[in-house]
Amino acid sequence: MQPAGKTDAGPARTRRPSSRTRWDATDLSLVAVFAALIAALAILPGIPVGPLGVPITLQTLGVMLAGIVLGPARGTAAVLLYLVAGLIGLPVFSGFSGGFGVLAGPSAGYLVAFPLAALVSGLLAVVVLRRAKRSRTLLLFLACLAASLLTIHPLGIAGLVVNAGLPVRDAIVVDAAYLPGDVVKNLLAAVLAVSVHRAFPRLLAGRPVPRA
Repeated sequence: MQPAGKTDAGPARTRRPSSRTRWDATDLSLVAVFAALIAALAILPGIPVGPLGVPITLQTLGVMLAGIVLGPARGTAAVLLYLVAGLIGLPVFSGFSGGFGVLAGPSAGYLVAFPLAALVSGLLAVVVLRRAKRSRTLLLFLACLAASLLTIHPLGIAGLVVNAGLPVRDAIVVDAAYLPGDVVKNLLAAVLAVSVHRAFPRLLAGRPVPRA
């Protein structure tokens, strides 16, 4: 017989904390907020550049911020939500445009590249924020710059070749006009992201990020 109040459930088992794999309301809210931020930055007046008039906007600032602040998964989701909103007709693209027609325009390659840019910058940001204790602003800037050069500019050039009918050389020359602005926007994104992560060290993937 077991003494009163006792059970034969066996030795107590120690539960290991499991990593969070599902997004909660906070994650979804952050995705929505950053999608709205990208839209707000996109519809601000831009500066037309080159013969095709593709404007320089603050759109890519929002894309990079989504990646290096939210991380690769939520950052990419925020950019995809923004693109879906624009493709279904909401006027959230540059010049208050929207709809699938933008995919036939000269800026299509840049739009297609945005989710990839958020993914790459987010992956690099995770490495920087978890391993680097110094020079985080510089490293995040380089992460954004790498993402831009690996995704946005190559696909942007491809879009200019396919949709605008430009020779590759001419498309590269047109795209080069956006590089100085991207450098400035990437630096600003890095500065802002470091401040955000310092204030909210558990923001990135829900895990603490060591303070510098």
